[in-house]
Amino acid sequence: MGAVSIQSVQKTYNKMVVIENLSLTIEDGEFLVLVGPSGCGKSTLLRMIAGLEDISDGQISIAGRLINDLAPKDRDIAMVFQSYALYPHMTVEDNMSFSLRLKRVPKEERDAGVASAAGILGLAPYLKRLPRQLSGGQRQRVAMGRAIVRNPQVYLFDEPLSNLDAKLRVQMRSEIKLNHARLGTTTVYVTHDQIEAMTMADRIVVMNAGKIEQVGSPLELYDRPANLFVAGFIGSPAMNLLYGRGMPEGLKLEDGTVVPMTLSPDALGRDLVAGIRPEHLVIADSGLKAEILTVEPTGAETQIVTRMAGRDVFVSFRERLNLAPGDRLHLKPMGGTIQLFDAESGNRLGQ
Repeated sequence: MGAVSIQSVQKTYNKMVVIENLSLTIEDGEFLVLVGPSGCGKSTLLRMIAGLEDISDGQISIAGRLINDLAPKDRDIAMVFQSYALYPHMTVEDNMSFSLRLKRVPKEERDAGVASAAGILGLAPYLKRLPRQLSGGQRQRVAMGRAIVRNPQVYLFDEPLSNLDAKLRVQMRSEIKLNHARLGTTTVYVTHDQIEAMTMADRIVVMNAGKIEQVGSPLELYDRPANLFVAGFIGSPAMNLLYGRGMPEGLKLEDGTVVPMTLSPDALGRDLVAGIRPEHLVIADSGLKAEILTVEPTGAETQIVTRMAGRDVFVSFRERLNLAPGDRLHLKPMGGTIQLFDAESGNRLGQ
């Protein structure tokens, strides 16, 4: 069982708190993604699980065993880094089997493990090649294969796709998720790319300034963000945020425009923020006045940036529309799609 328990963990550097009193349980066999902006503490947390960073306070356990004082090699984990970290003078086969040779695993068992991992990752034709003879995607597969042959209780990935081009990132996302389905090993994956998080995770942990902002499935975070930070971070393009005040007739925006809606009594008279996803705005005969600033056709959809109520607002259309910068139109939110947040605390109303 590879469940990971993180209890009241703290990390400080010279009295500067990087991780603050963080608790989290990662279930056995779960694919959990840590996501957040640079400097939020996600890689530091991963490195504490791996044993590459000391724990200032708190406890981390794997499969019920406290690992605070264990060396990385004794934690039964395997880590894949952003850099491939392959031995350039070793073949693919030797790179993948190196950790097993250090453990004095018998040759027959090593060969079987390498052959199995190579079959899973499509590396069988490349076992005799050196890293310099491989593409970036193939090198990352070798790094993954080196982790797979160890058959650990937990896999740790630290932004493993950052060095790949866009097409390879999409391919490797699918391969990592497929391998997780095959192996069923607990996986903790760190990324700053929320698209990676949305497409790969069973659950996502959104981190900010060393704290957890929200934990949930990708769609839970997308549909019901707990606060303005999560609302603005999850989604590409991000959720549009319009500031206003709760009135009996609806939400009165900064420019005086009123968005008709029924507000709960606790929302009246308060400064509010309305969150609207780009795909939830539609063209209408009447509604919020908007001026198109840019038009970005992607093929599958058309994304436009508009100026609305004094703010830039992103809109996504699946259909192909004849729009141009400078055009004026009315946009209307789809019914029931507006999320309301308290402007002072940033928390979503009606949680």
